[in-house]
Amino acid sequence: MQWRSLLLGLLLLRLGLQALLTLLPALAPGFCLRRRFPFPSPHWGSLLRRGGGGAAAGDEYERRYSGAFPPQLRARLRDAARGMFVFGYDSYMQHAFPRDELDPLHCRGRGPDRRDPSNLNINDVLGNYSLTLIDALDTLAVMGNSSEFQKAVKLVIDTVSFDKDSTVQVFEATIRVLGSLLSAHIIITDTKQPFGDMTIKDYDNELLHMAHDLAVRLLPAFENTKTGIPYPRVNLKKGVPPDGNNETCTAGAGSLLVEFGILSRLLGDSTFEWVARRAVKALWNLRSNNTGLLGNVVNIQTGHWVGRQSGLGAGLDSFYEYLLKSYILFGEKEDLEMFNDAYRNIQNHLRRGREACNEGEGDPPLYVNVNMFTGQLMNTWIDSLQAFFPGLQVLIGDVEDAICLHAFYYAIWKRYGALPERYNWQLQAPDVPFYPLRPELVESTYLLYQATKNPFYLHVGMDILQSLEKYTKAKCGYATLHHVVEKTKEDRMESFFLSETCKYLYLLFDEENPLHKSGNKYMFTTEGHIVSVDKRFRNSLWQDILPGEEDSAEKSKPNDLKAVNFSSNCNRVPDERRYLLPLKSNYMRQIDRMVGLI
Repeated sequence: MQWRSLLLGLLLLRLGLQALLTLLPALAPGFCLRRRFPFPSPHWGSLLRRGGGGAAAGDEYERRYSGAFPPQLRARLRDAARGMFVFGYDSYMQHAFPRDELDPLHCRGRGPDRRDPSNLNINDVLGNYSLTLIDALDTLAVMGNSSEFQKAVKLVIDTVSFDKDSTVQVFEATIRVLGSLLSAHIIITDTKQPFGDMTIKDYDNELLHMAHDLAVRLLPAFENTKTGIPYPRVNLKKGVPPDGNNETCTAGAGSLLVEFGILSRLLGDSTFEWVARRAVKALWNLRSNNTGLLGNVVNIQTGHWVGRQSGLGAGLDSFYEYLLKSYILFGEKEDLEMFNDAYRNIQNHLRRGREACNEGEGDPPLYVNVNMFTGQLMNTWIDSLQAFFPGLQVLIGDVEDAICLHAFYYAIWKRYGALPERYNWQLQAPDVPFYPLRPELVESTYLLYQATKNPFYLHVGMDILQSLEKYTKAKCGYATLHHVVEKTKEDRMESFFLSETCKYLYLLFDEENPLHKSGNKYMFTTEGHIVSVDKRFRNSLWQDILPGEEDSAEKSKPNDLKAVNFSSNCNRVPDERRYLLPLKSNYMRQIDRMVGLI
């Protein structure tokens, strides 16, 4: 009997030690502050399983990810995400404002590259209008920082002008600047004020007027094009440059409808929505008669497809996104019909792998790049922008497929601690190895958590947060990774890091955020700006200058959105899986093997 007593004693000792470790963070919140990260490593699985869904002893995936997520840890991660934003924002304001971006390695500001007009990587985005400050406005509100939000809005009103000799990309100026001005205006004028008192004393719709001024400066891009598809770039003072490019990407020309539509409906001026909607229809009418797919680059004068690649990433991503989001916001039935057709064609021609995500044999589902006319595979890479697609699938209820696709991008993140701009799934290696702090994987993680409430996605968010802190934090902010394998840095912090990446991470861990609790319904633009979904955006204005379209603009009923759920729907995720892995561990292992992680 002596060995039994010894065994019982060891068991009791182990249980006591586990209980002590579990209680320490709660008893001493500063317990981990001497570590580089103020939260546990994801490898400390024993500290994370408190109640719900016990893990199988022999399965490393269930040991790491299953079970409930401690509230104390979640609160610390929320604070860490807020701290990440604050460090980036404060560094920009201290070292870079009023310039457009922060160089986080040298602690200085960056504006347009006047010496090299062909440097489109910089000049398409930076217009000499304090871009990072504008782009970050609604993140300040979402985080409840009313004093800094009010200060930032006043700075924008007092110091920013769009009367600049800057040639910018219409798409980037629309989603980053126009969208943020509209979002902040909606927040300021919201009578409910769910995020705290974000009102501005003596506010006289200045942000709306600024948005109008900017949009008017972008309108020349829509003139003198034979197709109605806009030029890709415009000079804010002079209009389309004499040597303006006649080729544009589908996403750039076809993802203006949300911001232009909001502006039109707030102003009661149909012009902006009409030109954006005309561009969408022009692109839609150029799709392949054989596959129904669109290419990624088109000539705006001839309508000829210069780029025939059809995929979900760069050049096409937000075109699909805004078909659905325009319907959600404006209720125009034609937007839903276009999205339904597009989604069906994507499933028929881009999707590879087994039919079901969580059952059956075969390769995991994957969306590839194909020829728009034949549906034949064009290459073996995917790009990081495609990681937005699981989030879009959540919005239409195709949660099961979203789970599988998200797991693929997360596996790549686990291997490198970031998403390379392009990853070759056949070679299991990056084709383009830099990572500019993009938000798409975080966005899909957040939306999948909202849809499933599965703690797995909190673990994913923790991994992402730790990787960003470990590999991208710089002297004054957070820096682009030049190479995801070597972890070398570039001296640039793009504005979307504050407007999207930090915002989605914060909201993932902030269960009590007013955005989740207020009863208001919000939608995120493609730049992560929040806009309220309300009745004032449901009044069409554009039919008066687009005769004959009244029937096609019929309002959809709320349940019409169910039509897009081709492969599955929310109901396929059973309640008992709430505290289990969203993807079975054997399939998760298969994906990890597919990207060379194991």
